[in-house]
Amino acid sequence: MTEPTESKTDVLIIGAGPSGLMAAAWMAHMGVKARIVDKRNTKIFSGQADGLQCRSLEIFDSLGFGDRAWKEAHHMIEICMWNPGQDGVIRRSDRIPDTIVGLSRFQQIVLHQGRIERFFLDNIKKYSGDTIHVERGVLPESLEIDADKVDDDEAYPVTVKLRTLSAEEATPQQQITGSKVADGLFRSNLINEDDEADLIKKSAARAGATEIVHAKYVIGCDGARSWTRRALGFELVGEATDFIWGVMDIIPFTDFPDIRMRCAIHSAKNGSLMVIPRENKMVRLYIQLKEVTPDASGRADRSKITPDIIFSAAQKILAPYKIDYEYCDWWTAYQIGQRVGTSFDAHNRVFLAGDAVHTHSPKAGQGMNVSMQDCYNLGWKVGLVAQGIAKRSILSSYQSERRQIAQDLIDFDHKFSRLFSGRPAKDVMDAEGVSMEEFKDAFLKGNMFASGLSVNYGPSTIVAKPGDAAEQEDFEKKQALATGLPVGMRFNSFKVLNQADARPWHFQERLKADGRFRVVLFAGDILKPEQKARVDKFCELLDAPASFLHRATPEGQAIDGVIEVLTIHSSKRVDTELLRDFPAILHPLDPHRGWDYDKVFVDDVSYHEGYGDAYKNYGVDRERGCVVVVRPDQYVAWVGELDDFEHLERYFAGCLVLRA
Repeated sequence: MTEPTESKTDVLIIGAGPSGLMAAAWMAHMGVKARIVDKRNTKIFSGQADGLQCRSLEIFDSLGFGDRAWKEAHHMIEICMWNPGQDGVIRRSDRIPDTIVGLSRFQQIVLHQGRIERFFLDNIKKYSGDTIHVERGVLPESLEIDADKVDDDEAYPVTVKLRTLSAEEATPQQQITGSKVADGLFRSNLINEDDEADLIKKSAARAGATEIVHAKYVIGCDGARSWTRRALGFELVGEATDFIWGVMDIIPFTDFPDIRMRCAIHSAKNGSLMVIPRENKMVRLYIQLKEVTPDASGRADRSKITPDIIFSAAQKILAPYKIDYEYCDWWTAYQIGQRVGTSFDAHNRVFLAGDAVHTHSPKAGQGMNVSMQDCYNLGWKVGLVAQGIAKRSILSSYQSERRQIAQDLIDFDHKFSRLFSGRPAKDVMDAEGVSMEEFKDAFLKGNMFASGLSVNYGPSTIVAKPGDAAEQEDFEKKQALATGLPVGMRFNSFKVLNQADARPWHFQERLKADGRFRVVLFAGDILKPEQKARVDKFCELLDAPASFLHRATPEGQAIDGVIEVLTIHSSKRVDTELLRDFPAILHPLDPHRGWDYDKVFVDDVSYHEGYGDAYKNYGVDRERGCVVVVRPDQYVAWVGELDDFEHLERYFAGCLVLRA
């Protein structure tokens, strides 16, 4: 054995599923020195998670590949509910929209995890070249944190020993034994051309080689059996239920009329089933296995569950409709359990995300979405701190913000999975049965939570909410300036026009995931002298050499390198001129590339796409406007008057490193 090599990196990511790739994407977009390792020899090619909620698509769009997912996926438009009648025969009892109308510019879609991983891999390569790539067949063996160095911003206090696995070690057991058609485990006949390279790419490092990595930060995204979590001595706390479910991705032959709709089906005696239509004519079936029960230890013996047992259960639930299949792309079985990690980080140096800190049933379509959103919350914070742009104190907000989301998810899933798995009530006197009205109500209310758009982060150094009752009145006055932009929630999107070229944009499209904060200036009616004076004064303070904008920007960087200022005004577009009516700081001049024409927008009617009515929808006064700070992850962080410059400066002084 040769001596282990040693290296340094700012960020080490363990696990290359969707949450790990989300963290790596942030590092690529921000230019942070990072590495990502995974014990598997290839990415996922079939099965696993499949549902993408509205918020995840907004996030993908901010990264630059939302269009790929949107075009390739199956779109979920309607949910059909099937319940037994008095005679015990299942009938369609309701239809509801799959996504709440008007909630987002996207709706829920379905696309298997392998494609989503591919989009991430391509995106990471696009933004990092080959400086960040998944190092496959690499296993962490030890993790140590030097507690004496965790408060030193320049230190590399986390030491991880990595070992390169042999090809046999890096191949999941299911991949070795699973056939392509009989069970489909891990392998798929529907592999896309751009995935083929992953099948033949081998690790360049020699099997058995070891490396000592010194990192400033480590992010553990290595799943429910997380090595990183165990290395830290943390646990998942919660319970397993008695509900056992099977999952199959098949191309069905059936006379069931709603096979291309999302369906929630309760049979009278044989359990429940969810239908999820998929891409390429496939359908995913989530099937309750009433005949499979846990043993004395509380765990089910998964080795006794076969595709035949799962499919037989599906046929009984769907009766009198017939269903059969020839092709199965993937199948699995699971026992519903809901657990949350005891802690999400160690010393704000090692972080856990995704299934490593929360597990639940997959039927609400939340697992992959919440896991990716964990790292969408965390990645920019770690990146900015590693670059010395933000204060290390912002890292503590990760646990406070995402632990609450994880707990909300567990509570939601606890109720939802029991309603789904329960026997339908025969009548109003049937206390043990599940009321189908209650189930529908939970489905409708759950839609808002499931969309990912109900997230509301609490007070911290990066969310300017009141910490006590004394501050509440002042906060409510400020929040009233933009009632449609609640502090702590994601910045909603409405159409506005580019002032310079009249092109309509969803404003959220301008909030790219590049690590920058945004100051959104709602400039109001810029043509009114009094308001023009307020805007000019705000811009004068903003452009002063001692302002937070200049002091947050590292020497030699463009003025919008850390904080970008975007403007939405309410005057008529044709009556205003970019260069005449708007101070230069709102459209900065680059000495080599000229004026920036992409930072000033107007709430006005477009020729082809109507009127977004942004001021009204954002709840902002068209005359006086306001100022809104948006975090790099698109969450509203601060709201105030144009005259509240001192408070605005205080916000950035609290979270960014401002030069003297």
